[in-house]
Parts: sequence; structure tokens; C-alpha cells
Amino acid sequence: MKILRTIFLKELLDTIRDRRTLFVMVIFPLLLFPLLMTAITAVQTSQIKKAEDKVLRVGLVLNGNAAGLRTLLTSREGFAVVEGIHPDSAHAFLERDSLDAAIIVSDGFDRTVENGGKGTVTFAYRFTDEYSIAERRLKEALREFEKGLVGKRFARLGVQPDIVEAVTLQEQDITPLKEKLGRTIGGLLPYLFVIFCFMGSMYPAIDLAAGEKERGTIETLLTAPVGRFQILLGKFGVVVLTGLLSAAVSMLGLYVAVSRNPDMPQEMLGAVTSILDPATILLVLSLLLPLAMFFAAFLLSLSFYARSYKEAQSLISPLTIVIILPVAVGMIPGIELTPVTAMIPVLNVSLATKEIIAGTIAPGMLAIVYGSLLALAGLSLWACARWVEREETIFRGG
Repeated sequence: MKILRTIFLKELLDTIRDRRTLFVMVIFPLLLFPLLMTAITAVQTSQIKKAEDKVLRVGLVLNGNAAGLRTLLTSREGFAVVEGIHPDSAHAFLERDSLDAAIIVSDGFDRTVENGGKGTVTFAYRFTDEYSIAERRLKEALREFEKGLVGKRFARLGVQPDIVEAVTLQEQDITPLKEKLGRTIGGLLPYLFVIFCFMGSMYPAIDLAAGEKERGTIETLLTAPVGRFQILLGKFGVVVLTGLLSAAVSMLGLYVAVSRNPDMPQEMLGAVTSILDPATILLVLSLLLPLAMFFAAFLLSLSFYARSYKEAQSLISPLTIVIILPVAVGMIPGIELTPVTAMIPVLNVSLATKEIIAGTIAPGMLAIVYGSLLALAGLSLWACARWVEREETIFRGG
């Protein structure tokens, strides 16, 4: 055990000295979430304000009807009414961005409404990224215009508008906010945690195997009075530690980003904080531990096989896409944690993390996930040990 601890500390010291590994393992995940959330929030707030404050150029074709609609739009701030447009030309103006929207009132609109019918108003626009806000603003104005017409109709009949409302629907969504947020963001968080766990394992694995071969220090290490399996365990422990540390630091960065965001509502902030409580984080990290062990064993196998640091990078870097795929599948609506999906590596971590964050994880499913991950980790370590024992692996191309 003393020999193993000495090897572990030696490899850990070598890893910490590597600035590139240290940056990917700690600095990058710690800074990413605060910077990302600050930038996204700032841009989103700016774009929403810009869309809310924008003066919308609205083409109005009344066909001699709906004078009240003109009065309503001209009296409201944020609308510039353009009249005198032929109905057939409205689409051309929209395509040239000369107008933001066009409202075309049908012929005989006033007569139809007076007779108790439903007049037709065509609302034309071109979809843009900001148009959901612009559309909402215009539809609010149209609904207010319609409400005024309905109010006049009821007044002529001498009845109250409430007569048409026979049922008052009271909706009660009893889903806790934590569970809602957990199911909403629970698919994204494992995506980030797994990627950071993989990246945090990748660079130390490349440096501690292919890097040592390239520096020529692997021969010196092999002449020490220790077995290859002990050497492998020392390197394996460091790679597992760096992967978990990278994932943990990414969680810390996310917590800092959320708690320091001044634009987040207090109710949502409390729910997100409860999601990222110590118990939840420890449970997620416990899932990542066997996954990090699998990553470490697999990455070290490839790294020992590579002739150089550059070759190891070319072998390992494309695996990022392979890791992303099962996590992305876990984000698809309808994909649930079942006895089958609980056995699929990486996907089971994604789905189990989503359930843990939502607070709906079933102990039986969690046990299956742990069992499958631990079996995979043990098998991968055994295969890595057998691989490293081969001379042609260590001294390939040497």
C-alpha cells in the first residue's frame, strides 16, 4: 500500500505540474458556467428589452371598416401605423422588411360584427428570432379591440358578458418547482458533467502514459522494484481523481453562476439551490465515480498503445463525440430510466442524474445503475491491466 501511495503521489505531482491539464481540469470548468450564464443572461435581457422597446411598423388595411382598431393602435406607444397599402402589396412590404406586420380587415367587417357574426382580420408577419415578443404585443392589441366589440354587443343586448362563461376553470399544478426544474434542466446537467469528467480524465491519461513514453521516462519507471499493476493503479487513481475533480468543479461553477445571477427570480433561485444541495451533488458524484474509473482505464489503454503524445490525442479526441451521443439520447423526451436503459453505459448516468435532480429516483433503478457501472469499471480495469502487461503495448514503435 505504501508503494502504491508513493506512485500515486508521484503521478499526481506530475499532473499538477502540467499547466494544460490543470487548466482543463480546474480553471476551465470553474470559469465556464459563470461566464456562460452571465453572457447569455446579458444578451437575452438586452434582446428582450430591444424587442419590447422597438417601434413596430404596422401596415393597416381597413377597407373602410374597424375605425376603432386604428384609434387603438395609434393611441398605443410602440406602434407606427402605415395606411394606404394595397392588400396585395402587404406581403411584398413584409418581405422587404418595410413593415414588421400587416393587419388586413375584411370587406364588410363592421356589417358582419353588427349582425352578430365574426369578422375576419388577417394578421401577416415574417418570423424572426425576436418576433415572439412583437407578435405578443400586436395580439394583445387585437384582443383588446375584440374585447371592446364584444362588450358593445352585450351592451346592446342588455346582458352581462359573464353570461357566456358557464365554467370557471381553476388549474392546479401540484408538481413541485424542484421537480419541474429537475426534469427541465436535468437532461442538460449530466451532459455537462459527463463531458467534463471525460475531459478531466483525458489529458492526464495522455500525459501519464503516452507522455512518459515520449519523454523516455517509462523505462526508468519500469526498472523500479514495483509491479506493472501497481504502476498502473497509481496512474489510474490520478486519472480517476482528475476526472471527478473536473466534474465537481463544474458543479461548483454552476452553483456560483446561479447564486450570483441578479436576474434570477428568488423562487427559482431557491429551487435551483435545493437541486444543487450537498446530498444531491454527492449522489451524482457517486454515479460519476465508476464512470470515471471506466474512462480512466479505457483512456490509459489507448494512451499506452500510442507511440507519442500527438498520436494519443488523435486516438482519444474523437471519442468525445462517442461520449456525447448516449448523453444526448438521454435528453430526448420519453426516454426514461428502465431496467434496460439502466444497463447502458453513460446513458444510465444521464437518465439517473435527471431523476436524482428531480427527486424521483427509484432505489431499485439506482441499484441497477450502480451495479452495471461498477461491473463495467472492474472489467475495464482488468482489461487495461492485461493490455499493459504486454511488452508490445508499452514499447510499441520504440
